[in-house]
Amino acid sequence: MGNLVTSIRHAMIAAIPYTTSNYGEVTDQSLVYIPPAHLKALRLESNLVIGSRGVGKSFWTAALGSATLRTMLGASVRELEHTQVRIGFAVNENIDFYPNTEVFADLLMQGFSPYEVWRAVVLRWLAEYINETIPTDSWSQTSSWVRTNPEPLARLIQKANLAFITNGEKGLIVFDALDRSSNDWQSMDTIVRDLLRVVLWLKSYPAIHAKVFLREDQLERTVTDFPDASKLMSTKAELTWQPHDLHGLLWQLLCNAPDIHGEILRTTYEQAYGSPPVQANGIWALDETAKREGLKQRALFETLAGPWMGKDRRRGVPYVWSVSHLADGNGRTSPRSFLAAIHAAAEDSLDKYTNHHVALHYESIKRGVQKASEIRIAEMAEDYPWVKNIFEPLKGVTVPCEFSIIEERWVQQFAEGPTAVPHERLPPQHAARGWQGVREDLERLGLFETMKDGRVNMPDLYRVGFGLGRRGGVRPMK
Repeated sequence: MGNLVTSIRHAMIAAIPYTTSNYGEVTDQSLVYIPPAHLKALRLESNLVIGSRGVGKSFWTAALGSATLRTMLGASVRELEHTQVRIGFAVNENIDFYPNTEVFADLLMQGFSPYEVWRAVVLRWLAEYINETIPTDSWSQTSSWVRTNPEPLARLIQKANLAFITNGEKGLIVFDALDRSSNDWQSMDTIVRDLLRVVLWLKSYPAIHAKVFLREDQLERTVTDFPDASKLMSTKAELTWQPHDLHGLLWQLLCNAPDIHGEILRTTYEQAYGSPPVQANGIWALDETAKREGLKQRALFETLAGPWMGKDRRRGVPYVWSVSHLADGNGRTSPRSFLAAIHAAAEDSLDKYTNHHVALHYESIKRGVQKASEIRIAEMAEDYPWVKNIFEPLKGVTVPCEFSIIEERWVQQFAEGPTAVPHERLPPQHAARGWQGVREDLERLGLFETMKDGRVNMPDLYRVGFGLGRRGGVRPMK
């Protein structure tokens, strides 16, 4: 038994990517898992796709940009089988397809509006599709052509729309990572607002579509205050993950582990579930019931982690605990955090609990939460560099607590107020409204939550990594 458990641990470590961040690279087919809520987001008519960090915005951008993965996605979203896709902005730079942050800033300095720049991005794509020649030596040239040639521009896009229809195809241009388009909120608001105006413009052409992946905090601002913006808002889809989606994703990764690892985990799945996964096109697929919340999915995880988070039922159930303790203040757990925690738990169990009867020891699952918290905070620091600085003075504070305790620490550290908090890129959105504005920003981001009695609490996902305490909770990182 001991050797089998050790083999399962090694197999799990091999199956789950050490890092689940996606920086625009083409993803392996076996990693593609489509929760029901994401189907709407992938359809062409969904122009706006909203999601927080780690839920799949860059993942789906990369998948849509890959002809191989589009064919695979076409099994669920038929229209993608006959869609030509262009990436119009993303994490990875591609200066021929779109300007980077510095070039965008330079174009605005030259007097071009973001609306003209985004139309230039669209026009380069469409001109290439129909073999038309427009100036492309620089983005300044293309933007200038867009500004001074309204009628040729209209004819070009009309011709491209007709070409898509004649070829039996659709065209889709995808925009992601727009927080990297500028280093201040006001400029980014204008850039995003003008992009959405371009998306609305394209809705006049039935064969040409655009999809914009946005963070929630970007959409909450004034980016939709233009005529007919409601036509875009009505197409909005949200990238959400239910707990059963996360467990389904986990088992898909496990069943598709490489070599002998996959054989071990597929056998484990079959013994717990009662029937094996089915192979189709080189991918091992789960039975639908294994993707849904229920006794069978619970039994699968119990095979790996046992029935309790301790020696009896008082400590909770690993199937539930492993997801709920990774939720942010809005109650949402990202696949990136969940997979990081399970990967770390398998490594810790292998190292510390050789003779435990199942692959994941309950103490290792707790340490997995610590590791996921550390990773999540590093990611949060990429998107919001000011967050790490704002939490530095709060180390050692025990939550829940009165907001006055937190505010007092901040005042001691940043005597000049929130605007004194160091930030490399975008500052807190509402810093101008004082510490209460910063508190609201942290609540929106899911780092703080206000309890019914008015005290401030923090989810373990962030509390642990930032070094705050809670009586009886997962220990903070040292």
